[in-house]
Amino acid sequence: MAKESKKEPPTPSRDWTPELQEDYERIRTVGEECINDTELKALLLAKGRGSDQAGFNLYDGFEPSGRMHIAQGVFKAMNVNKCTAAGTNSTFVFWVADWFALMNDKMGGDLDKIKTVGEYLIEVWKAAGMNLENVVFKWASEEITNNADKYWPTMLDVARRFNITRVKKCCQIMGRNEGSLTAAQILYPLMQCTDVFFLKANICQLGVDQRKVNMLAREYCDAAKIKNKPIVLSHHMLFGLKVGQEKMSKSDPDSAVFMEDSAEDVERKIMNAYCPTEEEKEPGQDNDDAQDAGKDSMHLVEDKIKNPCLDYIKNIIFSPPGSTFTAGDETYTDFDQVRTRFLAGDISEKDLKQGLISALNALLEPVRSHFTNNARAKNLLSLVQQYKKEEAPKESKVRRLNLVELNKVSSGSHLVFAPLPNATPTLQEATDMLSLLKISDDRPSVFFLSNWSARVCNACDADEKSINAYYLVLLTAMKALDKKLMEKVQVLWQSEAILADPSNYWISVINVGRHFSLKTVMGPDMKDSEGAGIVISRLMKVADVAGVEPATLAFVKDDKSAALEASMVDSFFPEKLPGISAPKAFAKPSPSMLLQQRESEAHKTENDEYFLLDDPKVHGKSKMKKAFCEPKNITFCPPITLASIFTFHFSESSEKLTIKRSPDNGGDIVFNDSLDLEASFADESLHPGDLKAATSQIMVGILEKISTGVKADPEVTKASKTLKAMAKKLAKKGNK
Repeated sequence: MAKESKKEPPTPSRDWTPELQEDYERIRTVGEECINDTELKALLLAKGRGSDQAGFNLYDGFEPSGRMHIAQGVFKAMNVNKCTAAGTNSTFVFWVADWFALMNDKMGGDLDKIKTVGEYLIEVWKAAGMNLENVVFKWASEEITNNADKYWPTMLDVARRFNITRVKKCCQIMGRNEGSLTAAQILYPLMQCTDVFFLKANICQLGVDQRKVNMLAREYCDAAKIKNKPIVLSHHMLFGLKVGQEKMSKSDPDSAVFMEDSAEDVERKIMNAYCPTEEEKEPGQDNDDAQDAGKDSMHLVEDKIKNPCLDYIKNIIFSPPGSTFTAGDETYTDFDQVRTRFLAGDISEKDLKQGLISALNALLEPVRSHFTNNARAKNLLSLVQQYKKEEAPKESKVRRLNLVELNKVSSGSHLVFAPLPNATPTLQEATDMLSLLKISDDRPSVFFLSNWSARVCNACDADEKSINAYYLVLLTAMKALDKKLMEKVQVLWQSEAILADPSNYWISVINVGRHFSLKTVMGPDMKDSEGAGIVISRLMKVADVAGVEPATLAFVKDDKSAALEASMVDSFFPEKLPGISAPKAFAKPSPSMLLQQRESEAHKTENDEYFLLDDPKVHGKSKMKKAFCEPKNITFCPPITLASIFTFHFSESSEKLTIKRSPDNGGDIVFNDSLDLEASFADESLHPGDLKAATSQIMVGILEKISTGVKADPEVTKASKTLKAMAKKLAKKGNK
């Protein structure tokens, strides 16, 4: 966890008043913990009561899954009222996660039904006494889809700034141990962190179980140099009604009182509830039991008794100011009195429970009455009850980006992904891509530019301008080297493809993540210390392939990451995309165009290979002059490799290589293919000096073609300057 700054806030521009103190104390009672109190006071001074500012926002979220327990209903209503009391100048924003319910196939994956459930839950809050005057409900399905160009880039930026180790610490919000994580469970906390900034939340008012991801949002502010961090006001998590339940569970109807429970339900649950009077030993943990990760952090205030009945009395019954509680013949105005007398045996378990039953039913009766007498509420309840009875569809709808259906790509295409951008694009990268595109077998070719994946992987320091500049320079070079081929290739920008149908795209990304364990997506080489963005990009790659639905997919054989992603595609398609065939994958070998062999990457210099922005006159000859070229050695001979590539593979005219020599040295020699060239060099009938001289001329010509193409387009010229500036910036940071 990042260390919180001890720096004092700036001197306030107005005085701290008794009214502000009252607001502070009232809001503070909502949180079992506040990070931090100083910032909360500063926020109230800047935007609270009496301020000329627009006010401040608190936020919480909920998924319309059909049930609401009493903590989410009554307890939340009480907390919202405390935070938005008249004159506080605050707005409570509820993030209605209908998009996530859709993703989770709730209500059969029917968004209209999910929204009906959401409306029902809002009606429950209204009946439970929540004052909606300063409450706003934002529906994720609408907000994320309508603002996809803002929401998802923010998520990618969050992801790129944290490693796997840090994100794993947040996975308690999914209730999983770190060892059993799916890849999607790395994505969820990143999205929740994004919600904070997307909703412009000043205060994260969620449960203690969400504390770790809210702290991630504060750490993101440090990384992204955002001045005002969100304040974390974490409310208490009520114990479940059964022994050993650290919190209530919607999947266990007897673990909590639910808002739709009848008076008889409440009585049965409370009378059967765990109600100890002394500390008990923790039961042993079965190795097969999927216990919540981070269980110890579910409650910040130590409670060794862990009595859910006392917990309800303290945090629900005594929550409103001036509340009382009656047990037996005595009425209490203070919780500590109730606790002390119960533990001492002065209040019996029966009297305590009957008093709690009476108090809970008094709170729930207005809700029952509202759904009996209010026509709209009654209709909503009827619909929700009907949805619960309906059989879930046997097969959930396959949700994915469908670029063929959207007329963005041709059916049965040949797909090639461009490499991740860097500030110094190489000639190797351009020729590799052309080689992969050549094996299309007359299929329409799609060259996919993964500009959003590049950002999440921190390519070019995640600078959008530099990422786009890289792709412009790469495309220009490829067109210069093989114009005819590139005229037949469709170039597709990932961001444009995603924004054509962002909702289905990101649902498919998450479904890919659910299908694979985190361990599988990381592969054998990735470490927890590496960026979470790499995992996200691999999930995106499978979703990208599903969106294009190609017949074939090609990648460089030595690219381990691409090979892993291709294997994921091979696994995911038949199991999760029925009726869609996985593309046939081609792993094409790539001849190395390095000019030197080095024992370590650290020993490499700029003279070890050709770059797309090399100066033809300066670098064409000078680099070849320094290239390794040992007589008779054809195992590693850069001049032969380069001469062969650009004469026999990328030449638009002659497919013969003529090496000019003086009559004294045997005269000119013509080679028809690379085998002839290698044989002549191996038997020393071709001298290294003559080979280098010929290859130098070839390389000057190749670099001249690229340079001409760059200079011919002002936008690409500008892009080349952007890349050079980024290269200098990265060099200063110590990156390469």
